[in-house]
Amino acid sequence: MESSSWALIVVGSLAALASLSKLLPFKSHQLKFPPGPKPWPIIGNLNLIGSHPPQSLHKLAQKYGPIMQLKFGSFPVVVASSAQMAKEFLKTHDHVFASRPKTAAGKYTTYNYHDVTWSPYGPYWRQGRKIFPSELFSSKQLESYRYIRVEEMRAFLSRLCILSGKPVTLKDHLFRLTLSIISRIALGKKYVSGESKYKTSIVRPEEFQEMLDELFLLNAVFNIGD
Repeated sequence: MESSSWALIVVGSLAALASLSKLLPFKSHQLKFPPGPKPWPIIGNLNLIGSHPPQSLHKLAQKYGPIMQLKFGSFPVVVASSAQMAKEFLKTHDHVFASRPKTAAGKYTTYNYHDVTWSPYGPYWRQGRKIFPSELFSSKQLESYRYIRVEEMRAFLSRLCILSGKPVTLKDHLFRLTLSIISRIALGKKYVSGESKYKTSIVRPEEFQEMLDELFLLNAVFNIGD
């Protein structure tokens, strides 16, 4: 008798809850995701990304709209493909999306995400961000380094004049110009092959340029682990 009484109480309670759920306007908190193609197992939507990712994403955006969701492997990715959507991500809700994904490149090339590029949004990132306009890019600092930019620009134009009439890969010369300016401003030395006056430097210009090339490669190369 006692067990049957408990059973009646439980059934009555469940019936009451069912009735209340129909009468009261409970709101569903189910998340709504942007539209996108159905992902494959394991690879997700990587099969839709060709040798030119921007073109592939543009074609997908024409089908699924200015905001869509893809899966790179098992990782969900939201893609904004219009000026209005970009404004929502980069300006209106920028603090929400300020942090980059924690990839292997950020971990192993910036001492476990300890630079402004890879560090997550927070007090450390905000402090580093403030240093740039106050210490590096202020009008006073930029003007104090003006002579370096002028000297390197003249050297850049002189090299092009010497090569007049010959095939020139402009990208290499522009990289050399940028590296010369940055190394003189940030490090006080000119780390360019064949031009450095600092023969006793711990790192030779050739080694320094190889380090930069490797750094750029590691930060841009596709990593299946990510």
